[in-house]
Amino acid sequence: MMATVKSEQNDKNHVTILMATFNGYPWLSWQLSSLLAQTHINWSLWVSDDGSSDETLRLLEDFGVANPGRLARIIDGPRKGAAANFLHLLCHPDLPAGPVAFCDQDDVWMPDKLTHAVEVLSTSGDKPAVWAARYLVSDEALAYSTPSAIWTRPPSFANAMVQNILSGHTLTLNALALAVLRKVGVTNVPHHDWWVYLVMTAIGAKVHVDDRIVLYYRQHDRNVMGARNLMRLARFRDTLDGTLQTWIASHIEALIHSDLPLAQDPMNLISAWQDLGKSRLEVVREFGVHRQSILETKFLHLVAALGKL
Repeated sequence: MMATVKSEQNDKNHVTILMATFNGYPWLSWQLSSLLAQTHINWSLWVSDDGSSDETLRLLEDFGVANPGRLARIIDGPRKGAAANFLHLLCHPDLPAGPVAFCDQDDVWMPDKLTHAVEVLSTSGDKPAVWAARYLVSDEALAYSTPSAIWTRPPSFANAMVQNILSGHTLTLNALALAVLRKVGVTNVPHHDWWVYLVMTAIGAKVHVDDRIVLYYRQHDRNVMGARNLMRLARFRDTLDGTLQTWIASHIEALIHSDLPLAQDPMNLISAWQDLGKSRLEVVREFGVHRQSILETKFLHLVAALGKL
């Protein structure tokens, strides 16, 4: 649709911020202001708009004019939901090869968010790496907020099979992780951040889960994902009604056809999961498939025993 930057940065510390938008005008200016306030100033913004009918595009264009060099590209989204929009943006052929940070249109970043991400990812050496952190669940006016959970168990494929702990609005990927996901291409998966967690743990990448709080996660009546209690209820519903089972099957199918060099343990777990001679409860116990909460893991065992995994 438009390009306001003639050339892209190739600096390894230049972060391309990837924002998916859809009718985000009421909150977008807050987020754009928080990007300008970042202490890591070496960044540019790519936007994939999913057919906004409000003033979102005008606001973005005004932002580009007022801040030369910041808005690199606005592209048309696929109009298939937030996950498809982010993956469409991630796999755009003109996207720079350096680090990328996912960005929701209605959040507000704290000033050191990118600085923390870049610093931690710089310790990953020559391995693909992803960084995610905590956030404050806030009301629409950001007048009230409560911290997100601290995950008590380390990231692993055995966890990623049944739960995502990498909140997409906090995610930053190094250049090697970006290259891995671009190699796979746009995949029909329900959640882009969960897909990142699965792929990174499946290939043995570095997965950094930071306990620091780095943004305000604004709750309003048009959130794609709702507040914490509603999300918890939705998780139980999705587990009982077979939705989680369907998601796991789609994830495994996508990984099998990804042509990625999967690590041995994930390969073994996938193979066992597809073995019709084994019950899912057997597989869950043998490979330590788990959620972060002990109670939710026990519930997972029950669901597996009922044949709903």
